[in-house]
Amino acid sequence: MTKTSRLASIVLLLALGSAAPALAQPAQQPPRANPVAARSTTPAQVQRDDPAMDEIVAPDAVVEKLAGGFLFTEGPIWVPKTQHEAGYLLFSDPNKNVIYRWTQDGTLSVFMPNSGYSGADVAQYSQPGSNGLTLDSKGRLTINQQGNRRIVRREKDGQLTVLADRYEGKRLNSPNDLVYKSDGSLYFTDPPFGLPKLFDDPQKELPYSGVYRVSPDGKNIRLLTTDLKGPNGIAFSPDEKYLYVDDWDLAHKVVMRYEVQTDGSLANGKVFAEVTSSRGGLALDGMKVDVKGNLYVTAPDGIWILSPEGKHLGTITPPEHANNLGWGDDDRKTLYLCTRTGLYRIRLKVSGTGVGSAAR
Repeated sequence: MTKTSRLASIVLLLALGSAAPALAQPAQQPPRANPVAARSTTPAQVQRDDPAMDEIVAPDAVVEKLAGGFLFTEGPIWVPKTQHEAGYLLFSDPNKNVIYRWTQDGTLSVFMPNSGYSGADVAQYSQPGSNGLTLDSKGRLTINQQGNRRIVRREKDGQLTVLADRYEGKRLNSPNDLVYKSDGSLYFTDPPFGLPKLFDDPQKELPYSGVYRVSPDGKNIRLLTTDLKGPNGIAFSPDEKYLYVDDWDLAHKVVMRYEVQTDGSLANGKVFAEVTSSRGGLALDGMKVDVKGNLYVTAPDGIWILSPEGKHLGTITPPEHANNLGWGDDDRKTLYLCTRTGLYRIRLKVSGTGVGSAAR
């Protein structure tokens, strides 16, 4: 390994959260954290580089802290209300191997323990737990399990159905983020960030980090591209003509845009946005899209908002670095932010695209 790659690996491990608490615990116990529900409000820090930002973020917008004390938070997904239950938020703490549930009355609870890994050697992992979460058209939770190196769907009775765990007989790296297309196909990214030694882990079976598609019937897994070193966040444009994928690569902070073909494959990939000017020792992570086609990217210095043409409209800087984000509440105008140790939200003037049954 070169000096540069060693440094990149060290920075990535620090970004994923310190592994020391996990190593200090017996193998059967998760790292320690004391998450608590907490309410506080601060004025939103917004950099407005284009007048279009005024149509997205109100001048008096605030950022509300909902909970804190986590090891690392990821993958927020809003579960819509039903006749019998109000809507609520699910999100991962991959370092603690837990999915949490936050309800609108401020209650925080464990929704799923051992959310991404059930092995006895869990102490070897920095991020064994679940990462990205989403819903399918029937409202079933779909989970990227980093430690188990697979994607599963949680059925209504709580049982897990494996949707993807291998490609051409080789185990996936550690699925990171995911998104459903309206036809029921599932697209996901597969960097090695859930493996104990990342790119140099001896358990790694695939020589690349891929972007994949699972067919609507679940019978076919197709490799779409290996363009990026650390494909991470993934999102469709509102009309699903384009798929966006960003790269967790300190030397290549870019968002790629691909044209989605009629058979679900990708073509004509190009750099949609270059985010290298975003300062900080981190790269790009989660992404979401609003109904106007604007892209929200978690970058080192905040949440970059890009127009459908790739213009940087402005940046929202939350109190902590945001790892991922997701639309929520009944009108989908609330952006929930998963940060290093906390859960936050900000109300916006534009709605986000839907997921699952709300996608169309």
